Amino acid sequence: MQWVSGAVYGVVLLAGLYYVFAGLGESDPPRVAGFVASIAALFALDAIERRHPGLWLLITKSALFFVVVALDESGLSRVLFVLVPFAAYLAFGRTAGLVLGGLCLALLVTGFMVWVPGWYQDADYVSDVLMFAMGLILALAMAEVATRERRASARIAELSVAAERTRLARDIHDSLGHHLTAVSIQLEKASAFAGRDPAVAEQALADARESVANALDDVRTSVRTLRPRTLVDALTGLDVALSVDGEEPDLDSATVTTLFRAAQEAITNARRHGDADQVAVAVTFGKADTRLVVTDDGRGFRTESARGGFGLLGLKERAALVGGMVTVDSAPGAGTRVAVTVPR
Repeated sequence: MQWVSGAVYGVVLLAGLYYVFAGLGESDPPRVAGFVASIAALFALDAIERRHPGLWLLITKSALFFVVVALDESGLSRVLFVLVPFAAYLAFGRTAGLVLGGLCLALLVTGFMVWVPGWYQDADYVSDVLMFAMGLILALAMAEVATRERRASARIAELSVAAERTRLARDIHDSLGHHLTAVSIQLEKASAFAGRDPAVAEQALADARESVANALDDVRTSVRTLRPRTLVDALTGLDVALSVDGEEPDLDSATVTTLFRAAQEAITNARRHGDADQVAVAVTFGKADTRLVVTDDGRGFRTESARGGFGLLGLKERAALVGGMVTVDSAPGAGTRVAVTVPR
């Protein structure tokens, strides 16, 4: 919502200059220069506020609004005060925004009462008050929408964290748990055959060592990809055929994690459940979305009978958290194609 204040400053600047250069008011160069400098100062304060927000900036901008109003002959600059409750709402909450909105409206009416006797009988001044009130209402409504969007984003982030924890728990259960179970069985076998058949016992120990190595590889892969820097970097470590179309944009971490985990899930399903020999991942970075497609030559399955199986439900839920969608095409003996599309 930072663009709102900048747009208002620009409109006020153009209106003030037009009023002067169109001959609608007296041309006073020092006054015009002060007006332009004050607007420039407001732009500068907005830039500072993006990096260091605080109450003192709101107070400073409000003081500058008075300066601009005093220097502007068009009278349109009064609209700047609509930004005071708007900014207060975003920074300090609904109560602060509503209180300051009422205060700004009261100041405008008071000013008319002091400097414009009988203003309430002049259609222009009454119109100014009504338009200012409408501006306040719209500004507060926009602030409310922005606040709700911010809360929704925070909620989505919380849900993403919860989904990631669920995913990690599932990974530990399915991958690491499988390897540890295999190690336990092989060690029991080695113990049972140690005195009767040393060769079988030795082979069981070798199998146990291989399972331990596989478990360590899985752990290293998970740790390395918990926070991938880019999607392509993350996918490169999956040991599958990878093709990339387009240049990767600056994707947010939630989108990168979602697409990477989707690829992991699809690859695991292809190898573990589909007995696939070849798995390929294709990523397309488009103007409107990012699309990831995982294809395999496995045995496939009937999609209508496996909507909640093979991790598909979790995959779809994860994609939905970032506004994405998942499609699965498969048939017995025809392999599987999983496509995940996330909007830019």
